[in-house]
Amino acid sequence: MTATKRFKALLATAVLGCSGLAQATIVEVTTNVGKFEINLYDESTPVTVQNFLNYVSSGRYDGTVIHRSIPGFVVQGGGYVFDQELPLKAAATNSPIINEPKWSNVRATIAMAKQPNKPNSATNQWFINLVNNASNLDFQNSGYTVFGQISSTDMAVIDAIAAIPQYKFFVFGPPEPADLPLLNYSDSDYDDNKPLVADNLITIESMVVVDNRTNTVSGLTLVPTTNTGGSGGSGGDSGSSGGSFG
Repeated sequence: MTATKRFKALLATAVLGCSGLAQATIVEVTTNVGKFEINLYDESTPVTVQNFLNYVSSGRYDGTVIHRSIPGFVVQGGGYVFDQELPLKAAATNSPIINEPKWSNVRATIAMAKQPNKPNSATNQWFINLVNNASNLDFQNSGYTVFGQISSTDMAVIDAIAAIPQYKFFVFGPPEPADLPLLNYSDSDYDDNKPLVADNLITIESMVVVDNRTNTVSGLTLVPTTNTGGSGGSGGDSGSSGGSFG
C-alpha cells in the first residue's frame, strides 16, 4: 500500500470512528423563560431517544409545564399540563420503555424519570441534572437513563428556571402539598391566595427537531461520562406523586 493510500485509509477510519459520537439529533426547546437545545444520544440510547422524539413529533410536550424544580439537584417536566387550576393534569403517555442506563447523571444531562422501584417504567417525564448526581441517580432504581446533553451556554436557561421562586400548593392534589416554581408570583400573592393563571407556570411552548447535523454548539461535550452503576440494584427512593424519580 502506498503512503497516499495508507493515509486515505487511516483518514476514512478516523471519520467513521468519530461519526457515532458527533452525529446526534438536536431538539430545540422553547419555554416562556428562554430557549435551549438538547443534543440526543441517538446511537447509544436508541429506545429512549425514539420514545422522546415520538412525544416531540406528536406535539405532546407542547403546553406541558415544569412541575418540579429542586435547586442543586434537578429540573423536571414533560408530564403535566395546567388547565386554569390546580391540581395539574397528567398528560397522556405512551407505553413504558426499557431502561438504558449507559451514561452518568452529570450536570447538563437529560434523563428519564421513573416510578419508584420500577426500572422499566419511563414514559414522558424527563429531568435535567443541575449538578453531578451520578453517585445517587446512576445507582438508584437500577440507574436513570441519560439520553442527551445541553450545552454549557444553554444551561444558563436551565439555571434561570431553577432559580425561580417556589410556593407550596396541592400541585398533584391532596393530601400532600408540593413546591411549584412560579413566575410573576410574590409572597404577598401567596398570602392573599391569589389564583394562579397560565402565565405563572413555566411552560414548554414547543419542542422542535432542528436537524441531525454534526453538533458544533459551543460548550457541548460530545463524549458522555460512562455510568458505572447501571443495573446494580434499585437503591433508595426519592420519588413522590407527580412523576417520581423512584
